[in-house]
Amino acid sequence: MSAELVCPYCAQENAPQALVCWACSRDIAVPASLIAERDDLTRKRARAREDLVNARAELDQLRGRLRFHIRRK
Repeated sequence: MSAELVCPYCAQENAPQALVCWACSRDIAVPASLIAERDDLTRKRARAREDLVNARAELDQLRGRLRFHIRRK
């Protein structure tokens, strides 16, 4: 079984521990700090989406109350 790393730029196979592609000389290793930053941004995006859903629901409730209040006058 081959555990080779495929370059995302030129699709050449590289050694699993390769940092740079042997064929195109581009960086193929992703630093742990970037992976952590990506994960953090993914969590923040999920929270923002949840906040948006909650804000929309709250806005719909307020609009409904406003319509009810206007009809009663």
